[in-house]
Amino acid sequence: MAIVDLVNAGEQQQMGSKRAAAEDGDGGVDDSREYYCRRGVRHLCDSGITRLPGNYVLPASDRPGQAAGAAAAAGGSVKLPVVDLSRLRVPSERGAVLRTLDAACREYGFFQPERERYMSADVRAPVRYGTSFNQVRDAVLCWRDFLKLACMPLAAVVESWPTSPADLREVASRYAEANQRVFMEVMEAALEALGVGGGGVMEDLAAGTQMMTVNCYPECPQPELTLGMPPHSDYGFLTLVLQDEVAGLQVMHAGEWLTVDPLPGSFVVNVGDHLEILSNGRYRSVLHRVKVNSRRLRVSVASFHSVAPERVVSPAPELIDDRHPRRYMDTDLATFLAYLASAAGNHKSFLHSRRLY
Repeated sequence: MAIVDLVNAGEQQQMGSKRAAAEDGDGGVDDSREYYCRRGVRHLCDSGITRLPGNYVLPASDRPGQAAGAAAAAGGSVKLPVVDLSRLRVPSERGAVLRTLDAACREYGFFQPERERYMSADVRAPVRYGTSFNQVRDAVLCWRDFLKLACMPLAAVVESWPTSPADLREVASRYAEANQRVFMEVMEAALEALGVGGGGVMEDLAAGTQMMTVNCYPECPQPELTLGMPPHSDYGFLTLVLQDEVAGLQVMHAGEWLTVDPLPGSFVVNVGDHLEILSNGRYRSVLHRVKVNSRRLRVSVASFHSVAPERVVSPAPELIDDRHPRRYMDTDLATFLAYLASAAGNHKSFLHSRRLY
């Protein structure tokens, strides 16, 4: 995968002087921050820096090396539960697969499909690119560059996608369509496992939203001081993540940050906030983050799936009774955006703001 440097060669001398001023603490905070956000971390990495710029240094308590717990201290990792999605199509085996899927969504909020034929070799904008997590609002920048592509309705948005590389639109379109098919199949299985009538929900999801994000995490000179992505949960129903063989994704499980072992030829699926709300808390949208390293670039492609922005997500009536009272308020995209814009908004607590108890 090529990373295209959009910076003019004539800016190189200016880049060097500004970078030196920023690293030495002589440049203005606003100027250096704008400079980093305009160019991204791939550019910083290629420039040969040996010390992390101050805008990327996390407070000591938030750094990846400071996580509490024996597993974190020992560099713990986790092999996510593996679900053979192809067996969903075999009537005699579907029940066993649903039980595995159900247990994974309840315990981890993450799972990996068995290797199979699915694999081959402004927030509403159809195309967004930038750096960090939210470069406008982040107090500390993250070591990440990204390209985000809106994917639904595909025919209406693809013409707004970049034209370089020459085959990007064709390849990304096929991949987006394949992701949507897998998402719909997994969601149908998840609703069945929950015992929820899925007719209306599946119709909403078929006409819903899909955002595909390409993430680039370059080599970092001081990875112990920063993160590629901060702790957060995903907003929608399910996220499908294709990652290379370089480890970096970490999930919070039983109070520990555990590194996900990449499964070659597969991808990662994780439960989002909307599915936790729909399941009335039975399925878990868990915190996750991304660590970076000093040796190898890491690339991932995440596909986020949910209902249309105007649709309201509520706990399923079938999952509410005297023993299991309603645990969440209704939510929609407008509520989420208002929360992010508020003083209370941050990457990891929107779901908490929708809980009734």
